Amino acid sequence: MHGKTISNAGNLQILYQDNHIIAINKRPGDIVQGDKTGDTPLSEVVKEYLKLAYHKPGNVYLGVTHRLDRPTSGIVVFAKTSKALPRLNKIFAEKEAKKTYWAIVKNLPENESGTLIHWLKRNTKQNKSYAHPNEVPDSKKAILEYKILKNLNRYYLMEIDLKTGRHHQIRAQLAAIGCPIKGDLKYGFGRSNPDGSIHLHARSLSFIHPVKKERVELIAPVPEETVWMACT
Repeated sequence: MHGKTISNAGNLQILYQDNHIIAINKRPGDIVQGDKTGDTPLSEVVKEYLKLAYHKPGNVYLGVTHRLDRPTSGIVVFAKTSKALPRLNKIFAEKEAKKTYWAIVKNLPENESGTLIHWLKRNTKQNKSYAHPNEVPDSKKAILEYKILKNLNRYYLMEIDLKTGRHHQIRAQLAAIGCPIKGDLKYGFGRSNPDGSIHLHARSLSFIHPVKKERVELIAPVPEETVWMACT
């Protein structure tokens, strides 16, 4: 990622926090959990922030509850207590959290709104998923609903309601209907974004708090970038 602000303990975009959970607006380029790159993951950045903000000695507890692809932006929720973590994991695993994404695409789909159903097969060597119209061996059913929200002259803003949570699901399914996401070379967009991001943003998230049992509703501002800023 070149020329892009990566999150650190001093510039975290915190959307919500209480004793049990903390929600961050992830920047493109932030990696949620450690991987083979060895880059500092967002989970460690949040731990560092909590340590500094609350003057905590020693290790800070933080649990990863779900992930976002590195080049994307938007809402990521972490558990601050061992009580909240398994409950949040269950909420995400059982699709009890309502997630909405925004994507910017170049081509208009055949219908301005609709439901996409594909069977996704993951290729781990390529770190890529392929969308098939019918079931193939080792594939998983992927469902999303979409609608066009705005015409941005050269691009279109699409809102996506995710019904299943598959590897690279939105990226693969939109590419399959001829609407790859802006900047997403891996899934067929013509050129990359200068900072290596893709125009996919986890915009809103709604779920029942794992401890307080009240509804939490989060909205993440879009990245401060020209095309995104035209969306709001």
